[in-house]
Amino acid sequence: MTLRTHPRAAARPPLRGDAPGLLLACLGVAAALGVHQLVPAVPKLTAAVVLGTAAAHLPGLRTFVRGAARPGLSTAGRRLMRTGIVLLGLAVGADDVLGLGGATVAMVLAVVALTLTGTWWLGCRLGLPGDQALLVATGYSICGASAIGAVGQAAGSEEEDIAASVALVTLCGTLAIAVLPLLHHPLGLDDAGFGRWVGASVHDVGQVVATAQSGGPVALREAVLVKLMRVVLLAPLVAGIGLAARRPRRRPGPAKGGAATGTPGAAGARSGPGARPPVVPLFVAGFLLMIALRSTGAVPAGALTLATDARELLLAAALFGLGSAVHLPTMVRTGGRIAALGLASWVMIAGVSYAGVLLTT
Repeated sequence: MTLRTHPRAAARPPLRGDAPGLLLACLGVAAALGVHQLVPAVPKLTAAVVLGTAAAHLPGLRTFVRGAARPGLSTAGRRLMRTGIVLLGLAVGADDVLGLGGATVAMVLAVVALTLTGTWWLGCRLGLPGDQALLVATGYSICGASAIGAVGQAAGSEEEDIAASVALVTLCGTLAIAVLPLLHHPLGLDDAGFGRWVGASVHDVGQVVATAQSGGPVALREAVLVKLMRVVLLAPLVAGIGLAARRPRRRPGPAKGGAATGTPGAAGARSGPGARPPVVPLFVAGFLLMIALRSTGAVPAGALTLATDARELLLAAALFGLGSAVHLPTMVRTGGRIAALGLASWVMIAGVSYAGVLLTT
């Protein structure tokens, strides 16, 4: 049985109704931090998704997760995700992007465009349900779970589609931590080239750091800069999805069949009759504002460190909430198709990024 949380279901008292789920999300974050301490190669955000999924299927806990805790876990997956994305803007400065050089910027734009359109097209051809094709394409091409959460918010995607996409992108990004370092020298890349390849092809920021650090400080610096360039592209992408979601539906009233189209317009249709999402969601405006603030140089180093820590905790709680919405029996029914999409997109972004690094070196 799958659970669907209506976007407008806010009649319950916000704190009392959400408290059990938010408390469970906090415990999940603490557990994810513990896993990261014991096994530093496992990023905190990856651990949070896995623990959330495990909690939703443990015999002694799943009834609580799907019942009393569900409202708070859904709140974590939505509202805390938005706040974490806003704080992500403080990790990007205009100087960081300009310092990459025109050739590298062009390479990143090409990688994102080809991966996004190619994955989305293939996902639609495979007949993935709901917005999964769009969300997986976004996660692979931009910044993993954070991008999926942002686009899912703008498009009004179903919680199950967001959760399944996050699980797939997290799995493939985690595999990259083990696989890509093995290809560093066989592919003939120096440390800087390896860093740019990792930054252009690995999904989540934490996974980029975990992968690139194996190549040394030069590789890590290049990887983070290229990755942050991809993060900057999140804002125009979400704005575009929000604009598409504003288009009126052909028929008034709820359209259950629209979930299978995999288009932003169909996703927006699920937000209710007559609903018009904003062209630029508030959290995306906040993300851009944080980039501008960081670019002024007026934010103290201590405040940036505090914002980074807060962002990690908020995103971990959000991803625990999203992980808890994963329903494995449902994923199994479309598992072959979504796994095929994940593998194809992984090969696509790795290959295109490698070619881009060779052409711009």
